[in-house]
Amino acid sequence: MTLNCITQLFSLLLDTSDARAMTYYQSIRTLATSLLLATVATAAVAQTPESLNLPKVQITVNSSQDGPITTDDQLTLREAIAITNGTLPLAELSDTEQQQVLPSSGNSVVGFDLPTGNTTIELQSLLPVLAQPGLTVDGTTQAGYDATQSATAEILVAIPVVEITPADDAEVFRGLTIVADDVTIRGLSLYGFTSKHRATESTPPADIFIAHELPPPDISQQYIPANNFSFHDENHPPQGIVIEQNWIGIPTDDTVPEQPSAFGVSVFNSQGVKLRHNRISYHDGSGVITGVRAENLEVVENLIVNNGLAGMPDAIRLEGHIDNSLITGNLMCGNDGSGIFLFKPQGAVEISNNDIRFNGQRLRRAAIYLMGNDHRVVDNHIANQKGPGVVVTAFSQGGHTHSQRNVIKDNRFENLEGLSIDLNTRRNRGVQDFQRGDGPNPLRDSHQRRRDTGNSAINPPQFDSVEFFTVNGQVVLQGKADIGSTVQLYLTRGNTGEYGPLTTPLAIVDVDEDGTFSYVSADLQPGDVISGISTDPDYGTSEPALNTTVVALGETSTTRPNRMTLTAAESIQCTTPPAPPVSFVPPTPEPEILRLQVPRNVHYGLDEDFINSESTVILDQIAEVMQQYPSIVVDLHGHTDSRASVAYNQDLARRRANNARRYLIQKGVAPERMTIRSFGETDLLVEEIDRVNYARNRRVEFVFSDVRGVEITFVDQEEDLQIEQ
Repeated sequence: MTLNCITQLFSLLLDTSDARAMTYYQSIRTLATSLLLATVATAAVAQTPESLNLPKVQITVNSSQDGPITTDDQLTLREAIAITNGTLPLAELSDTEQQQVLPSSGNSVVGFDLPTGNTTIELQSLLPVLAQPGLTVDGTTQAGYDATQSATAEILVAIPVVEITPADDAEVFRGLTIVADDVTIRGLSLYGFTSKHRATESTPPADIFIAHELPPPDISQQYIPANNFSFHDENHPPQGIVIEQNWIGIPTDDTVPEQPSAFGVSVFNSQGVKLRHNRISYHDGSGVITGVRAENLEVVENLIVNNGLAGMPDAIRLEGHIDNSLITGNLMCGNDGSGIFLFKPQGAVEISNNDIRFNGQRLRRAAIYLMGNDHRVVDNHIANQKGPGVVVTAFSQGGHTHSQRNVIKDNRFENLEGLSIDLNTRRNRGVQDFQRGDGPNPLRDSHQRRRDTGNSAINPPQFDSVEFFTVNGQVVLQGKADIGSTVQLYLTRGNTGEYGPLTTPLAIVDVDEDGTFSYVSADLQPGDVISGISTDPDYGTSEPALNTTVVALGETSTTRPNRMTLTAAESIQCTTPPAPPVSFVPPTPEPEILRLQVPRNVHYGLDEDFINSESTVILDQIAEVMQQYPSIVVDLHGHTDSRASVAYNQDLARRRANNARRYLIQKGVAPERMTIRSFGETDLLVEEIDRVNYARNRRVEFVFSDVRGVEITFVDQEEDLQIEQ
């Protein structure tokens, strides 16, 4: 295995090609080997034996400077970490520096007393790893930190004061690296940690990276020890790590950083990590990602918003050993792929009480994508997904079919581009089948179907009729389902002849020994549309049933409206600021309709995808309107001329739309308000009779919607037309 191969693997982490990205996941053991090879960046740990008696101290960092360790009047974060690691003896500090270090009766703490207005630590190089068990790095100790001040109302996460980021002229691929047990990171802002692809690259860059201590450069310890696991017994996974109240990927001014971090929190080899009450945003890749081991991981009440802008598009991406993990109470919104993506993990996860909405804007995927057995997806709200709700994908490993006994119940789905629950079959092997789902399955007609479909191809319920009538104020719903299963009925916003969506849980009924079920209700009304799912403890949960409608005698299914009909949302913002104190505000008259003219296209040079200076003027006008009117959402349609291959043009059009979207993100337009679509050469604007018309076809068009209260005239412009010479 060469370092060049490692570089190729790392490049897949930030590659937007889904097919190639799958190769990375099949090579996780190789990536683990690269971790064992990466000894240079953290050589200080290799020089610190585990038996060393590390000092228990309380350190106050009073300088935001960074650079080589020197004896002066200021104590830097780099020096504080070196002290806790035992590599910087107190005797080598100046008298002034020694005053910032006090003995501690408990675990060591690194606190902060940085000068007011100078609280950004700009790193010149990679920091030493955090190697002392029980260490806390605590940004809440900095003057000006107010635990009651949050920028978001959905989940309260206090605004940090201390920032850690690379210096403008430095490339630092990792913020904090944790290799010891019981380390806590609290109250910090970390962002801007990434790296270019080169032969020295090893493990993925991240704001926070958690793994075991690296071995000395003895090649006998650098071979993969076993086929089923990538580390030796002595590669102790750090345990009890707590990451809380941090802004990960976000500057303290709450803007999109010029250089986004590659990943947020990377749990490569650890057990019992707790991520709670953090804001995790603006990463090129996933906000949270696991590697080889992450058992007992807890991801609790975090805001994981606007991640996956240029690479792995999912908010949370889990693989490896993840048994007994919990993802609960989080807001996952505006991420460019899935909210949660599980790729062939070992072990089961509970996913509960999460708010998962407006994801998949760049790459259409399921809100929750499951591979593996015995996962529980319970009581989540899943909405406005550019793909299905939950996908369960069967796969073969070790001669056995996996993705069985996954229980999906009590969830609420709405406004999806796909089924609420989609059980993928191994017969459909396209990349998109394994990300977006393959649609409704036929009823199981053979026991062999158990082996080729997620959740063993459990059949959905089948209602006895497409209509059920109310009689004496009651309605009796009847149908068939697999023997041994239970049926959960749902009210749905869908129509007769559709499958869901599963909008609101209604009731759970048993299936008798004849495979039939019945539900009597006096609460259902004419016009209500009902769907349902079956769950068998031996197999898992089914896809939704074909909808049925409650009808009054003498009427038809269309006589009365469905009371669950979707109403338009006021805004698609993922987060909102906390409400100010309540005070009386006199009513204001309805504003007059505003009339604006907004350009609806930008143009590109031949075989180019970047934004030129003329196009930035156009995009600035679009950004200004979208910032002023937050209800407006937009689809960005990428187009090319007809030269080059169909596949090449499809990719070029996608890159053009994506780059226009990224420019608008940098201008402050929320990613969840923009969806990209690639048309390639399939929708030419004009006939290509000359160079001017070729240039007119090389464009991104903006299709605006939800423009309430504003009368906008969208105009085609040619001020930035780029005619080839």
